[in-house]
Amino acid sequence: MKQQIRILGIDDSFFEKNQTEPVLVIGVICRGGEYMDKLLSTHITPDGIDATQKIIEMINRSGSKDQIRAIMLDGIALGGFNVVNINSIYENTKIPVIVIIRKLPDLKKIEQALINIADGEKRLKVIKSAGKIYEYQVTHKDLKAPGKIYFQISGLSEDKARAILKLSIVHGLIPEPIRLAHIIGQGIVLGESKGRA
Repeated sequence: MKQQIRILGIDDSFFEKNQTEPVLVIGVICRGGEYMDKLLSTHITPDGIDATQKIIEMINRSGSKDQIRAIMLDGIALGGFNVVNINSIYENTKIPVIVIIRKLPDLKKIEQALINIADGEKRLKVIKSAGKIYEYQVTHKDLKAPGKIYFQISGLSEDKARAILKLSIVHGLIPEPIRLAHIIGQGIVLGESKGRA
């Protein structure tokens, strides 16, 4: 695998609980885990149902689409419970998708939370359609102790996803494209990024 394959990392920016105005979503295209190549953005409805379509539109209108070899999402939902259908993203962009999960999700808690949200059952179905959750052990020279994250995939094999993760995780536990998207989103909305990405 080429060291400088272009990877698009996507994360939502900071938003308030019960926020009604659109949530900023940032997309960062990196060459492997080395440096940022391009910045994309869109807006989604908090707890809405438009994240999948907005991400597809953001990618398909980008002049760099043909160069992107993988899409990474920071979690299966953005802007609260605006659940992303990774299979639909792959089908409509023809670019493989990797969902990064920082901690194993508690499906029972998610189900309880979705009871009070419109189209809760449909959202839960989309979450389950993302498929098997894999564990990934993170080790690199800058990490003091090994750690782990989890991931789901659409449009690529587990082995290829692991190779992309190894290539793109260079600081901490999170792939560089997502880490940068997180920092940029917070900086734009809050004026400064806070905490660790």
